[in-house]
Amino acid sequence: MKNAVGRVVPEHLAGYGAVKPFAGAFHTIPAMCRQAPAVKICKPGQSKLVNNLEEVFQQIPVKDGMTLSFHHHFRNGDGVLNMVLATAARLGLKNLTIAVSSVFPVHAPLIEHIKNGVVTALDTNYMSGPVAEAISRGLLDKPVMMRTHGGRARAIECGQLKIDVAFIAAPAADDYGNINGVQGPAACGSLGYAIPDAEYAQYVVAVTDYLCEYPLAPVSISQTRVDYVVKVDSIGDPKGIVSGSTKVTKDPVGLRIAQTAAKVIKAAGLIKEGLSFQTGAGGASLATAHFVGKMMEQAGITASFAMGGITGYLVDMLNRGLLRKITDVQGFDLDAVHSIGNNPNHLEVSAGQYANPFNSGCIVNKLDTVFLGATEIDTDFNVNVTTGSNGLIMGGSGGHSDAAAGAKITLIVANLLRGRLPTVVDKVLTVTTPGETVDVLVTERGVAVNPRRGDLREKLLAAGLSVKDIRELKQEAEKLAGVPEKIKTSDRIVAVVEYRDGTMIDVVRQVLDK
Repeated sequence: MKNAVGRVVPEHLAGYGAVKPFAGAFHTIPAMCRQAPAVKICKPGQSKLVNNLEEVFQQIPVKDGMTLSFHHHFRNGDGVLNMVLATAARLGLKNLTIAVSSVFPVHAPLIEHIKNGVVTALDTNYMSGPVAEAISRGLLDKPVMMRTHGGRARAIECGQLKIDVAFIAAPAADDYGNINGVQGPAACGSLGYAIPDAEYAQYVVAVTDYLCEYPLAPVSISQTRVDYVVKVDSIGDPKGIVSGSTKVTKDPVGLRIAQTAAKVIKAAGLIKEGLSFQTGAGGASLATAHFVGKMMEQAGITASFAMGGITGYLVDMLNRGLLRKITDVQGFDLDAVHSIGNNPNHLEVSAGQYANPFNSGCIVNKLDTVFLGATEIDTDFNVNVTTGSNGLIMGGSGGHSDAAAGAKITLIVANLLRGRLPTVVDKVLTVTTPGETVDVLVTERGVAVNPRRGDLREKLLAAGLSVKDIRELKQEAEKLAGVPEKIKTSDRIVAVVEYRDGTMIDVVRQVLDK
């Protein structure tokens, strides 16, 4: 079958099932109900504290073939996934599905668990490092499921991703299962990505290294959803949450792109009282927020809220009165961790509230604008942030597709060349975010506007911006760097890229080494 972005996808895929092809960003309408976990009882005097993970495995009991879930609020500092899988291996468990919201280099031990048959399926929103490389070269027999952050919450709530046991890294917990992310030696900030799992998993285990007196306050995840509490020596290193650059870039080219992006936002009429925006970590993205902030100061206006991976820069904007609120599903540095624990206007939100398209309204729908990056963008404005120039998986949508779909204006902020390769191509290797949800590409050599947004193009021209056809930018890139060689892949599908609505937007095929 050919889907709405022109990708040929199978009608049925072993290890995945029947395929529903992507039909458009808002074409698929849900015909389903939310699932519900089993009703339980905890009698007076019954303790939830267990001595170790092995005891948890025995009491549940965890069996072959179950789905265990984990979360990435520690990013590359996470210690819980490796700890739990080491326990599963010691106990001789096999054929587990691991549903982890993101995979990082720290999770390299997962490779051996796959080779040994402990883990036979993987469901995630983002992958980088050794596991991603091994998957790209065919490590797993089943294709990896790659979702968006909102799509994962949707799949959990709607019962498409059924979790048997959720293991939640809890920086602070009491003995009855109340947990938060803002206290303890491993404080990491928002626990937003763990909230859907806590609400819908059959069993929930809080793994903590900081046990507090009951009742814990504040509470991010309630005792009513936690079945077991395990005290361990360490759940992770909060320094590992720092993602990419969390400072405004000093690169002259990056600054020029960011300044142009801010001018695009101004020309679009969005520098106004109550502006809302999302940005993530990354020097150029934060630089765009910096220039937008300068424009806000000059105009004497305040943004209603900012969303995204929260950094110290956005915290500073909140403290300076440029933002009224921050809505935070995940902290990207330790300034964000400190702020969410102390500032009542810094709000913790769940992944479902952030970006699930199948509820009564998620936060991304309230965004005026979002500034996003790209590995590649094609002449139809489709964006790839899943695979790199070598064809290996090096990322994934995360909230990219979700924010692009929700925002009034979506900007892709990118250098025309990545390394020595053009960013603009005829067809991206992997479609992560469909072009219909992307409005503007901003580069150091000009701005391209999606033909769907003729209204926006006229505004940018009137503001004196250098507006070019995206094919013109592609030609300029190729004059500088040449036409890149086509990546060689086999027919074997190693990962499925699902759009936020559960349809198949693309697949990743096994890379053939030269």
